[in-house]
Amino acid sequence: MQLILYSKPGCHLCEGLQEKLEQITSISFNLEIRDITTREDWFAAYQYEIPVLFLSNHRDTEELQPIPRLSPRANVRQLEQLLLKYIPNT
Repeated sequence: MQLILYSKPGCHLCEGLQEKLEQITSISFNLEIRDITTREDWFAAYQYEIPVLFLSNHRDTEELQPIPRLSPRANVRQLEQLLLKYIPNT
């Protein structure tokens, strides 16, 4: 299972979400951080939306399922509960 976080350097909301994701131990997933400043298409798509989190179940394709954004004030447990709704077979 892979989660993809679209982020950019210096984004405090992005850093906060990444820290919370790294604290989750009850769900097995790989976290890929994509810096939107490294590609024009990512920057155009997400410059006003970051942090953006996607679930990828397919390693061979770029089929991504968006995961709704939680409040930046949400705690790790709330983030974990949200992920459990979207990650199959956990």
